Amino acid sequence: MAASLSIGPNSLPELATLLARPAMGQVVVVTDDNTQRLCYPILRPYLPEEHSVVMLPAGEEFKTLSSCELVWNELTTQRADRFAVVVNLGGGVVTDLGGFSAALYKRGVRFVQVPTTLLAQVDASVGGKTGVDYQGFKNHIGVFQEPAGVFIDPQFLQTLDPRQLKSGYAEIVKHWLIADADAFAAGRYTGLFVEDWTPVIRASVATKEAIVAQDPLESGLRKILNFGHTVGHALESYLLTQPGREILHGEAVATGMVCESWLSVQKGLLSPEELDKIETFLFSIYEKVPFVTLETEAIADYARQDKKNAGTTINCTLLEAIGRAVYDQPITMQDVTDSLRYYQKIAQ
Repeated sequence: MAASLSIGPNSLPELATLLARPAMGQVVVVTDDNTQRLCYPILRPYLPEEHSVVMLPAGEEFKTLSSCELVWNELTTQRADRFAVVVNLGGGVVTDLGGFSAALYKRGVRFVQVPTTLLAQVDASVGGKTGVDYQGFKNHIGVFQEPAGVFIDPQFLQTLDPRQLKSGYAEIVKHWLIADADAFAAGRYTGLFVEDWTPVIRASVATKEAIVAQDPLESGLRKILNFGHTVGHALESYLLTQPGREILHGEAVATGMVCESWLSVQKGLLSPEELDKIETFLFSIYEKVPFVTLETEAIADYARQDKKNAGTTINCTLLEAIGRAVYDQPITMQDVTDSLRYYQKIAQ
């Protein structure tokens, strides 16, 4: 886990304290177009006077090795040594890509995550996964590398539009469905009507950290965190190839959770009554993701490259009850296709 985790209004002062330590070298901040404009001014007072900034283009389509080169070029230009610290200020793309770039520069320099979206605060910045997309496949190239710290300030959520907030909320719901039935029972009546996100974020991060602590390298239990992602990543990856039809990660995961909950029923694991509760809640928040029947096989084909697979077997995380997930459940390409067609039928 991260050497330092801070959640709440004191997180940025604690970041400043960390960066002021004598052992810390040059500071390079990684942003994108959006966080440079909206979030960097908030962070700036907590950074050392001497620091540099590299700005990436915003968007999942730029989560590539080419963008990593921009980070490596800046580090090299600044003659950053092994004591350098990369500060990743952004959503999941920036925290994943910035962490990956830091992990490879000079065989690894320290990095800290300052997540600015709800998705990154409860998921992407926590757990030590870094990486980029490759040849259209999500997070295809990456390494496990824990950050030196994660500093989560909910004030950054005020910079988000409602769609981005809903996208991040999907990962909170995922944590409930795999490990916290009581939170789901309470949360499905409040939804996004949250006055203070700090306790919600703390609880969600605690769920993920407890799982990661038992299985840091995803050889077993940690795979339950992929619930909704086998079908969700396939859909997200396919739509990234369709200009103008791209969707956010959380929107894909919400769709994937409906599909994989349905598959859980088909495999005799989850009750139809619990499926109904999950569907009712998710469709009260997320709009239908449009695709046509003829596309379902092409979407499903992306599941062949899912990182949990073993050989030709597609391994999926399913639910045996709300709050209890099971990993390494073998499914077929036809199962993925059928689940997408089920989603399309009910999401009218």
